[in-house]
Amino acid sequence: MSQAPRRRSVTNSTNVRVLALRRGLSLLRKVSPSLTAIVAERLFFTPPPARKSQGLALLRDAEAIRLHVDGRWVAAWRWGRGPAIGLLHGWGGRAAQLSSFVEPLLARGFAVAALDAPGHGRSGRGLSSAPQFARALRALADSVGGLHGLVTHSLGAAAAALAMRDGLRVARVVMLGAAADPPLWVRSFAERLGLPEHVVDELRARSERRIGMPWRELHLPTLAASCQASLLVVHDRDDAEVPVADASAIVAASPQATLLETSGLGHNRLLRDPEVIARSVDFLTVGVATACACGRPAVDGRHCEYCRVEQELFDRELRWAASEVA
Repeated sequence: MSQAPRRRSVTNSTNVRVLALRRGLSLLRKVSPSLTAIVAERLFFTPPPARKSQGLALLRDAEAIRLHVDGRWVAAWRWGRGPAIGLLHGWGGRAAQLSSFVEPLLARGFAVAALDAPGHGRSGRGLSSAPQFARALRALADSVGGLHGLVTHSLGAAAAALAMRDGLRVARVVMLGAAADPPLWVRSFAERLGLPEHVVDELRARSERRIGMPWRELHLPTLAASCQASLLVVHDRDDAEVPVADASAIVAASPQATLLETSGLGHNRLLRDPEVIARSVDFLTVGVATACACGRPAVDGRHCEYCRVEQELFDRELRWAASEVA
């Protein structure tokens, strides 16, 4: 059966749910605007169920890590040895979405660490927010002995910048499809559910008290302006979720940022595009002296000269390949 009918079915189901929520909130607003704001806040800060990802299989090859963040358990994983690169997904995402970066980073001598943010994937359901993403990322960095760099997507980019503002030290950060001002998403949320401005204002005030931070502090260009890390901001011109103008605003604010624009990849295919992955890994590798598993300096991104020769001696196919090159 073709995919088109299934997509229409999912879209229709979502529209029916939104319409039901809109009607329900409209009725509730007549009874209690404050209660409407409470319900709306929970809806806005509850992530959607994560989509299945082919990258889930790769998690089985990783070392599983459990992080305790804000009284909740957060699922995380680690691959390999060497300077660690952290992977941080966006709103409604999961670590497996960034799995295409794992093997290329391992091949360059890095370790890789990733997590499912609170309320996402295997970290369970419930409310979440960018500050919680940021605290989980700092906990991940502590658990693996620090991070050399980061690959972030969408909301994950702002959360990473928030974590750096609050003490996380990294040298280089890749930001994929980064949103310049995530709180602005409340506008489309309010429009879909028919929420008037005074309810949105109360939603914002309630959430700021709960998370302990004003929404204005999540403005990524402002965070990037004081960021000490080098940034590679990658954005697709056809991104329907986050406009490419957001990337330009981030780069304009940071003297250490470089912009890479792509076409035809949208918001999520950036995470699987071979060229984007290669450019990102090259960027993260600048200035890094990676080590072989034995501890000696690597000469080919993964092996030292001693281990490479030893591997060729005991691997007939590699020995043949080396002789053919000679």
